[in-house]
Amino acid sequence: MATVKRLGVLTSGGDAPGMNAALRAIVRTAIAEEFAVTGIVRGLAGLLESEFVELDARSVSNILQLGGTVLKTSRSREFYEPESRAEAAHNLRAAKIDALIAVGGEGTFEGIHKLASEQQTVVVGVPATIDNDVYGTDYTIGFDTAANTALESIDKIRDTAASHDRAFFIEVMGRECGALALEVGLSGGAEAILIPEVGSDLDGVADRLEEGRRRGKTSFIIVVAEGAVEGGARTVAEAVRARVGLRYRVSVLGHIQRGGSPTSFDRALASRMGSAAVDAVSGGLSDVAVGVVRGSIKTLELEEILGRRQPPDEDLLRIAGVLAS
Repeated sequence: MATVKRLGVLTSGGDAPGMNAALRAIVRTAIAEEFAVTGIVRGLAGLLESEFVELDARSVSNILQLGGTVLKTSRSREFYEPESRAEAAHNLRAAKIDALIAVGGEGTFEGIHKLASEQQTVVVGVPATIDNDVYGTDYTIGFDTAANTALESIDKIRDTAASHDRAFFIEVMGRECGALALEVGLSGGAEAILIPEVGSDLDGVADRLEEGRRRGKTSFIIVVAEGAVEGGARTVAEAVRARVGLRYRVSVLGHIQRGGSPTSFDRALASRMGSAAVDAVSGGLSDVAVGVVRGSIKTLELEEILGRRQPPDEDLLRIAGVLAS
């Protein structure tokens, strides 16, 4: 690998709390290791448009606590065409950027992996997505904050559910991965949790609520990942009402889960991962991502993690079922 003198950094895909903390760590670690740093605005789309800004230590002052991303983000379908990736590599070379660090999820990682494979660009990924669906890492940046945001809403909804003797069907994000629903459902004491990986036993949910009523329960919380059932929580609520006859309300938490100041956990995780990404470049690595495995930061081959799914935690599913009984 040629000597790296200048790093490029971008945030791409869905925003996640802690992206700014990762950016801060990348920039300041890079400067400490005597790299120059170029920020790429609007993610992979901005890379195709050469939207570059010079970054120094002061550029990332007072952003550790901010949600979203000061570099902006986007989703770029165009980047998945080989001609566009060739243009991206040309733009990097023209700006004298020797290595690229990308903060994002699996879609971002797929793009930079192809950039590395086709154009021999030095790339390192930093996993940031509230879905916690990047294979190989125990946590992604933003997951903890999103879970706490959703949990706060569920706690407040439970007060209303109890006051009105109602069932509330609460939809959280997770089109293909139920990690967020499982985490907040367990933490929020949900009577049932529906996630895409397990399938949707609506008869089983109805039976559980009916059994709860026989034991004297008058209110219920059901957490539904958006991808668990076609139509989401509204479909689940109608199906269960038809079987049990409960009065219900549906709350779709939506994009509130993406925003807000990152938790201490996410700030620390982002700082560790951002710093480790620069160290990976310094160590001559490419086509890798950083991740956390049993508490330690590791490097993961992008080719090994793309296209694979972390299975749901069977123990958490079991515990959630036992505690909701």
